[in-house]
Amino acid sequence: MNRLRRVTWRRVAAVALVFVCVGYAPIAMTELWPYAHRGAPALGEWLLARATSPRYVADAFATRIGPYGRSLIAMIVHSVLGGALMLLGPVQLLSAARRRVRLHRAAGVVFALTVYASMAGAAIYLVRTAPGDAFSGPAFWIVLATILVGTVMSVTYGIFAAVAKFPDLHQRWMLLCYGYLMTAPLLRLEWGALPAILPGLSLEDINRVAIMHLGSLVAFGALLGSRAMDRRTTVPGVTGTWVPVPVLAAAHLAGALALAWITRSFLGWGVAGRRLLLAYLIPYAVTYAVMVVRARRAGRAGRGWAREEWRLHLAALCLAPVLSATAGLLFERYAGLDRQTALTAGVAIGCGMLAFAATTVVSLRVMYGREADRRERSAAARRPRQEPSPVG
Repeated sequence: MNRLRRVTWRRVAAVALVFVCVGYAPIAMTELWPYAHRGAPALGEWLLARATSPRYVADAFATRIGPYGRSLIAMIVHSVLGGALMLLGPVQLLSAARRRVRLHRAAGVVFALTVYASMAGAAIYLVRTAPGDAFSGPAFWIVLATILVGTVMSVTYGIFAAVAKFPDLHQRWMLLCYGYLMTAPLLRLEWGALPAILPGLSLEDINRVAIMHLGSLVAFGALLGSRAMDRRTTVPGVTGTWVPVPVLAAAHLAGALALAWITRSFLGWGVAGRRLLLAYLIPYAVTYAVMVVRARRAGRAGRGWAREEWRLHLAALCLAPVLSATAGLLFERYAGLDRQTALTAGVAIGCGMLAFAATTVVSLRVMYGREADRRERSAAARRPRQEPSPVG
């Protein structure tokens, strides 16, 4: 029954992912048409206007004419290729699941090249757009820049892992890369859904709420996908743990102190601050609870590798508020941002960046294990065989 339930949920998740990606692809590809030719159809704006109101959409996108116009060609390249990535992602996922090696490799080359080209267009836009001119201000600009860097680095590490013949690490990095890309369609879904939950907010305000948890959600989704596809109980050469109880306890303590400081800061900023805090804390608490439960279950079932990976990501999640608080202070001091904007930006990027760091540590753990296993085998091969003792 449990096995059937797991298979069912995997299929539901795969179908939902494919549905969202395929549905968002034409929206992404036509998103910038009205800025190139006035009156041109934009499927995304049309759907959003019917899900919310035409006024809500018109007020939001009226301010985008200037910033997008300065980088229109780059933005069109970014959006059209971004739509193509939404179609290539399911091809990669399904070809890997069904072990269609040739298709997976060919589509993988196209996917990687498309990521680089699409992110180059986004980089041109960010360079030509002052942080204050971004859709929802400097915090949103910082989040976009962080996602761009994370996406490019993830696909690059995924390529290196494939070349070095680490298929498990290749899988993790590519899932994380696609997780970062999924922030685009998920943000559009929140544009349509959150106004019903938070009536009266502008689209810019909705963006500020969404960035508080999108990085955490997509990174957590990538981790769930990795763990669902990795059924190994052990990994060669990986023994013990890099996250002993004292280290995990220290991470919990540091994270709790930073989280208390973040909470107190946001509570001091009135209704807007409490709204942003809830948008951060609820997904964070759910993610934390799932990681703790999964790590304990894996330990009790004797699945050492699963337990180790969950614990590594759990430690990173605990330390995310520390990074967020530190980044907020740095943004305030060196980027000239007000305290609320600086801390909002720090919180928005904390979980995503620490998930990237955790995936890096997991990669090092596997690579170190392979090297340790190779040395042990080499030493065993050089060790002279003991001759049997003569009888009589």
